[in-house]
Amino acid sequence: MEETVKDNIIVVGGYGHVGRTLCEELGDRYPGKVYAAGRSMKRAEQLSASSGGKVKPMQLDISKPADPNMLASAKLVIMCLDQTETDFVRACLEAGTNYMDVSAQGDFLEQVERLAGVAERNGATALLSIGLAPGLTNVLAKAAYGLLDETTEIDISIMLGLGDQHGKAAIEWTVDNLNAQFPVMLNNRQSMVNSFEGGKRIDFGRSLGQKKSYRFPFSDQQTLARTLSVPSVSTRLCFDSAAATALMAGLRSSGAVRLLKTGWIRSAAVAGFGKLRLGSEQFAVKVDAWGSKSGRESRAECLLVGNNQSRMTALTAIFVADALYRKEYPNGVFHIEQLFGISDMKNWIEREAELTINGE
Repeated sequence: MEETVKDNIIVVGGYGHVGRTLCEELGDRYPGKVYAAGRSMKRAEQLSASSGGKVKPMQLDISKPADPNMLASAKLVIMCLDQTETDFVRACLEAGTNYMDVSAQGDFLEQVERLAGVAERNGATALLSIGLAPGLTNVLAKAAYGLLDETTEIDISIMLGLGDQHGKAAIEWTVDNLNAQFPVMLNNRQSMVNSFEGGKRIDFGRSLGQKKSYRFPFSDQQTLARTLSVPSVSTRLCFDSAAATALMAGLRSSGAVRLLKTGWIRSAAVAGFGKLRLGSEQFAVKVDAWGSKSGRESRAECLLVGNNQSRMTALTAIFVADALYRKEYPNGVFHIEQLFGISDMKNWIEREAELTINGE
């Protein structure tokens, strides 16, 4: 009996905002091996046609049991959809299929971490925190951490441009988390904080200046506290429009964001965000780390400024996907900073954005 060749790449949500870029780029590198997968066969076929057949269509509903034949021929699955259950991830790992996920949902990623034994037993590698945030934020935090002998605190700050094209899933995640309460590590103790509270002025460099940023539940802050063993880690968010950031903070402090639990109000907010074009396409990530070096108090910082955050998310995923497809990595479940460092990614990052790394 002929053995099934395990060489396909399945991009789940492959015709979505980030998934489309992934399929097109990987389709150029591995024509005929990349599948745009999702519930809509029509949209998958449209993407396949626009790629000249380099990308193939696949109908896939991850809420249903995974087809063993599909996974038997898949070397890598890239997940571009948010999930609440880990059944599909487990099926991938049990089939010995490498898995990577662009999700920013910290509680879900922690569930996937608990599948490390499944991945190890079946010779699979799962890589999490793939994108701009989490993803490049993790790698930049690791770079700042590496400039200090001991790190006691890391602050991550993300500025997003409201003139950028944001995918519907990303907008829904942002809207749904405006009223979130979530855990962070403060001095080695878990504390609960609220979205769009804890405002702090952040210096985003000469071109952008200082902007007030607020706590937001990106998963990097929970992950890095574990993977780097840093006592205090926080992540904040702001927009290039100071007025839009202030409006969000005002809605949070007034309690008006609770109205987003009402279905039609949530839908209207998602639609409104999608049409909003107040600012530019620029984004920025600032990482500030405090601790000690050579016996004295010290600080390190990393700043990344570029355009089109969705493209940077896709490019990060493309870099990781290419690495997982071509090379062998340890089996288990990892976050991006556990297998990659800034030196691995610096060349392509600097072609796309302005990167500054400083240690005092």
